[in-house]
Parts: sequence; structure tokens; C-alpha cells
Amino acid sequence: MSNRIKINQADPAAYKAMMAMEHYVESTSLTTKHKDLIKIRASQINGCAYCIDMHTHDARKAGETEQRIYALNAWRETPFFDEQERAILALTEEVTLISNKVSDETYNNTAALFDEAYLAQIIMAIITINAWNRIGVSTKMEPALV
Repeated sequence: MSNRIKINQADPAAYKAMMAMEHYVESTSLTTKHKDLIKIRASQINGCAYCIDMHTHDARKAGETEQRIYALNAWRETPFFDEQERAILALTEEVTLISNKVSDETYNNTAALFDEAYLAQIIMAIITINAWNRIGVSTKMEPALV
């Protein structure tokens, strides 16, 4: 068990601000499937065990298949994801690994598949889960054993 701070207790205002971002993402027109893919893939890249556990459980409850969840870290090598999902996953990876830049190809490919509002919502969902991942990793949040 970690002895690091719990942000929600140490700085409730900061946690409230993060929850506002989360509530925004949940209120968008993004499909549940798109949100789940973004949350799981970014959490995999960032190594946030707490978020991976939470969001894979949520995805299963929403009807996501075990096969797609297990193959998510190798999505390019499978036929399990459609064109829109592939664009979202590529953008999620590049925004998450921002120091490598977001390529024009990835951005333009995603922009061609979605209207501007939906694209903005995708980007904000990616940014939000990355912030949560950084909280989870820096404070060593751990998933509960079941």
C-alpha cells in the first residue's frame, strides 16, 4: 500500500477541478466505446495500473469484448478496430507521447473522420485521462484486489 498523498484529501480544490474535467468528458457526445478506448490506451501507455483496472472494468460493463481489450496494446496488428477507432487510438498515442509530437498525418486523418466539435472532445478526453494517469502514477494509486 502506498504512503503517498491522496490528492482528493490533500488538495480538495485541485481534485474538484479534475472532477470538473471528468464531468465535462462524460457530458460530451463521445460514444462510450470511444471514451473507453481512449482511457484504456492512454492508461496502458502511461503505466497507470489503477486506471487500467478501472477502465477495463467499465468497458466490459458497457459491452466491450475481452478480445478487443486484450488486443488494445497491439491494435494496429488486429482487424478488431474500425477506421474511426484506429484514428482515435493513433491520436491518443501521439497526444499521450506528446514529446514525440502529434503528426500532421495522424491529426489530419482523425480530423477527416469527425466534425470539429467531436475532434475537440476526443482531444479533451485524451488530455483528461492523461492528467488522471499522472495523478495515479505519481501518487502510486493501486487497484483493489478482487
